[in-house]
Amino acid sequence: MQIMTLEEKIDISYKACMLRRAGDHEGYSRLTRTIPMPPWLAKIIKEKVGLEFFDRYNWNLSEVEAEFGSDFLNK
Repeated sequence: MQIMTLEEKIDISYKACMLRRAGDHEGYSRLTRTIPMPPWLAKIIKEKVGLEFFDRYNWNLSEVEAEFGSDFLNK
């Protein structure tokens, strides 16, 4: 599993902002969720909101799985 570079994250963020500026809020939302969620944020969401959050939204959890393991969402 390859970790996304900061440059890649910035590039996606820029493209997402251009979509939002053009009025494509769905495209903006979909594209921003391709940026890996920071592990610290996923841990807080899991504790405070629950696992259903991750089922509802299609977040990139590659960095979360790299730090906490692939069973993070099963515990």
